[in-house]
Amino acid sequence: MFFRRRDRRQYLAHKEAARALVHARLAQHNQYYQLPIRKVFIKNLKSRWGSCSERGNLNFNYKLVFLPSELVDYVIVHELCHLREFNHSPKFWCAVAEVLPNHRSLRQALRTIERRRPVVVRSIFGSLMNDY
Repeated sequence: MFFRRRDRRQYLAHKEAARALVHARLAQHNQYYQLPIRKVFIKNLKSRWGSCSERGNLNFNYKLVFLPSELVDYVIVHELCHLREFNHSPKFWCAVAEVLPNHRSLRQALRTIERRRPVVVRSIFGSLMNDY
């Protein structure tokens, strides 16, 4: 079986683990920022790790559970900072740097994973796909 980008069975199998991870990391990082969070959604997103709505809702890709913890933290902090600055201005990046001073290297690592998706997908999901 091959990995499909938006495989529903895989999404349903890992959605709750992703929810637990995201809520735990959000709680930890929001102790610092103290920002109001309305709702948190775990979705089967095609090309994003996370997003923030103007209403204060945060959306995260369930595939975060397969990333290294430092990259999960980067995505969480990135979206959390959008609650303060709803753009990518210098003020936004300063807010990210308050908790993750190495955010540039983390962002680059995440982009590397995105560019190497077929290789990474096989290495991350290969053993999981044998279960389906």
